[in-house]
Amino acid sequence: MMASSWDGSGSQSDDSLLFDRLHIEPMYDAFVCPLTKQVMRDPVTLENGQTFEREAIERWFKECRESGRKLLCPLTLQELKSTELNPSMALRNTIEEWTARNEAAQLDMARRSLNSGSPENETLQALKYVQYICKRSRSNKHTIRQAGLIPMIVDMLKNNSRKIRCRALETLRIVAEEDDENKVVTGLLEMLAEGDIVRTIVKFLNNELPKEREEAVSLLYELSKSETICEKIGSINGAILILVGMTSSNSEDLSTVEKADKTLENLEKFENNVKQMAENGRLKPLLTQLLEGPPETKLAMAGYLGELVLNNDVKVLVARTVGPSLINIMKSGNMKSREAALKALNQISCEPSAKFLIEAGILSPLVNDLFAVGPNQLPTRLKEVSATVLASVVNSGEDFDSIPFGPNDQTLVSEDIVHNLLHLISNTGPAIECQLLQVLVGLTNSQTTVVSVVAAIKSSGATISLVQFIEAPQKDLRVASIKLLKNLSPNMGQELADALRGSVGQLGSLIRVISENTGITEEQAAAVGLLADLPERDLGLTRQLLDDGAFQMVISRVIAIKKGEIIGSRFTTPFLEGLVRILARVTYVLGDEPDALALCRDHNLAALFIELLQTNGLDNVQMISATALENLSLQSQSLTKLPELPSLSVCASIFTCFGKQQVITGMCRIHRGVCSLKETFCLLEGQTVRKLIALLDHTNVKVVEAALAALSTLIEDGVVIEQGVLVLCEAEGVQPILDVLLEKRTENLRRRAVWAVERLLRTDDIAYVVSGDQNVSTALVDAFQHGDYRTRQIAERALKHVDKIPNFSGIFPNVKTS
Repeated sequence: MMASSWDGSGSQSDDSLLFDRLHIEPMYDAFVCPLTKQVMRDPVTLENGQTFEREAIERWFKECRESGRKLLCPLTLQELKSTELNPSMALRNTIEEWTARNEAAQLDMARRSLNSGSPENETLQALKYVQYICKRSRSNKHTIRQAGLIPMIVDMLKNNSRKIRCRALETLRIVAEEDDENKVVTGLLEMLAEGDIVRTIVKFLNNELPKEREEAVSLLYELSKSETICEKIGSINGAILILVGMTSSNSEDLSTVEKADKTLENLEKFENNVKQMAENGRLKPLLTQLLEGPPETKLAMAGYLGELVLNNDVKVLVARTVGPSLINIMKSGNMKSREAALKALNQISCEPSAKFLIEAGILSPLVNDLFAVGPNQLPTRLKEVSATVLASVVNSGEDFDSIPFGPNDQTLVSEDIVHNLLHLISNTGPAIECQLLQVLVGLTNSQTTVVSVVAAIKSSGATISLVQFIEAPQKDLRVASIKLLKNLSPNMGQELADALRGSVGQLGSLIRVISENTGITEEQAAAVGLLADLPERDLGLTRQLLDDGAFQMVISRVIAIKKGEIIGSRFTTPFLEGLVRILARVTYVLGDEPDALALCRDHNLAALFIELLQTNGLDNVQMISATALENLSLQSQSLTKLPELPSLSVCASIFTCFGKQQVITGMCRIHRGVCSLKETFCLLEGQTVRKLIALLDHTNVKVVEAALAALSTLIEDGVVIEQGVLVLCEAEGVQPILDVLLEKRTENLRRRAVWAVERLLRTDDIAYVVSGDQNVSTALVDAFQHGDYRTRQIAERALKHVDKIPNFSGIFPNVKTS
C-alpha cells in the first residue's frame, strides 16, 4: 500500500482509512526510501548501490559534515569515498507510473464519495484526498478539473453537515491557491467564477460559525486575485459591505480580519468596487485615487464622492484629505470637473469640516461662481450647489468678519458682498434664494458679523424685500427668511416692525405659522422669536396683533404647552419663551389701549403669569413673567375702586358714641380699595408675593432684577407704603431684599436694591434692626460713594434712616429727596 500520507504530515491520516480498503497495485519495497519510509519521488543511488530520496540523503550528508563524522552509508554504515548521487531514472519512472495508476483509482473512489448520498466520513475523506493531491503537485489541479470534481466540491457547500461545508471551502481554497511562482492556476479561478459559486461563498461570510467565516474569506481572498472574480464579487449585493464590516470587527480572528482586508485591496482594481467601499465606510481607496489617479479617475472619484452620504466625523477626514484637491478642480477644471468637485464639496461641507475648507481657500471660488456673469458662469443648477456649499460653510460658526479672501481681501460681510447677495436673492429662483438666505442666516448668527450685515441691508433698502419672503409658498424659503429676520430683529427691530405694520399680509402670515397645530417646528420657533424681539412698546404693532386675534392664539398655545397637550421637541423652550414675550407686550400698553386691558382681564393674564413664574429651568420665562406682573401691578393704583362709605346720621356725626365705626370688607391694604387679581391685577392675591420673593435667590441676575422690580410696585409712591412693607415682612421678604443689596452682582440690580431698601427703612422697626447690621450699612455706604447720581441720592436717604448720616440738608441741596 502507498506509504505516503495524503495530508503530508508524515504519518498516515485517519482520513485515508477508507482508501486503504481500495484494491490497488501492491507497493514494492524498492519504492520506499530507507530514511523517510516514504515512496520516493526523486530516487538517487550511491556508489555502493543503495538508493535513497535525494532530499533525504543530502540532509544526511550535511549532518555528517556538520558533526565531523565520516561520510557513511546510512543503511550499510560503510564509509563512502564519494558523495556523488546518480539519478535512478528507471526507478523514478516506475514509481511515477505506479503512483499515477494508484491515484487514478483513488481519485475515482473520491469522485464516487462526493455525492449527497455518501456517509459523512467518506465525503470528508474524499475532500481530504483532493487537498492532498493538489498540495503534492500543481499539475494535479488540472487533473481535478478534468475529472469534473470542482462542481462536485461546490455542491458540498450546500451539504447539511457543517464539517463537510467547512472542508469543502478549505478544499476549494487549496485548489485556487497560487503556486510558488505567484502564477494563478490557469482556468481554475475562472471555472470557480461560473454560476452562483461566488455568491454561495459570500453567504458563508455571514455564517454564525467562525470557522466557516474564516474559510470563506480565505477562499475569497484567493479568488480575488483574478480580475474576473474581483468584478463578480463586487457585483454581489452585500459582499463588500460584509467584508468591510469584518475589517473593523473586534470579534473576528485576526487572520480573518487580515484576509478580509487583503481581499478588499484586490477588489480596488474596479471603480465600482471602490465606490461600494466608500458607501460602506472604507473611504481610503476612493480618496487615494482622487488624489493620485489619472484625470478621468479623479473625475469619477469626485463624482462618487458627490453621491455619498457621510457622517460629520467622516466629512472632516475627507475635507482634510482631499478638500484642497477638490477646490483646485473647482477653480481650474472644465465644467464637468467643476460640477463633480462642487457636488463632492457639497457632501463634505458641514460645521466641523468648514474650518479645513476655509483654510484651503474655498470662499473665493464659491463667491466668484455665484457672482460671475458671462460665458464662463455656472449654470443655475450649479449656482444652487455653490450657494448650498456656501450656506453650509457659513453656518459653521466661524468668525467671517476676520477671514479675508480674494485679491482685495474682502470678507463675506463686506458691504459690496452683502449687497451682491441681496441682489441675487431678489433676482434668482426659490432654490438659490433659499440657500442665499441661509448664508445671511449664518452671517447674522454671530454678534461680530450681524452689525455689518444689518448696515448693508439698511444701506441697500432691502428690508421690505426680505419681509416679503414671509409669504413665500415654498416652506424652506419661508423658514430661511423668518430665521434671518429673527436674527436681524434685535438690531433693527423698529425697521422690521414698521415693515410688518405697513405691508399687506406678512404679519398675518407669521401669526398663521405660529398657530399651526403641528407640534412645534423650527419655523414656528423662528416666527415666535421674530415677533418677540420687536419693540414691545410699539403701540401700532400691538394694536394690529390685538385686531388679528394674535394674543388669544398665543394664550391658548401657552396653556396647551403647560398642560402637556403639545408634543415636545427641541424647539419647545424657545417657542414657549417667545410666546410669553409676545403675550407680555399687552402689559406695556394698558394705559393707552382699552382692548389690551380687556384682554388681560378676560383671560386673567395675571394668574397665568403667576403660574409661569414657577417654570423652573426656564429663566427667560420667569424673567418675562415677573416683568409682566410688574407692568400689571403698576396699573392696580388706577384700576382700584374706592368704596363709597354710607353717610352718618346727624347724631352720629356730632356724638361719636352714637355711631359705630364703618367696617368695609374686601378692601385692599395697599391700594385702599376693592382689588382682585383678575380685575385690578393686585399682587396680594394668589400667593404672588411669596413666589416673587422666592425668585430673589435665583442664580440668574436678570430674573432677580425682574422679581425685585415686581415686588417694588408694592412700596411705590401712590400706594400705602407702610402696608406694602408690612406685606413684605409677613411674606418674609425683607431679608432676601437685603441679601440682594449685599451681593452687588450688577450695577442695575444694586440700584434697584438700594431703592427698595430705602423704602423698607422708612419703617422704624426695620430701620432699628438694620442699623445694627454692619454689612447692610457698608453696602449702603458703598452705594453712596460709588453709585450713579440717582443711586447716591437714594443711598443717602437710606443711611439717614439708620442714623449713619445726620438728618440735615443733604449733599444734593437742589434735588428733591421725596
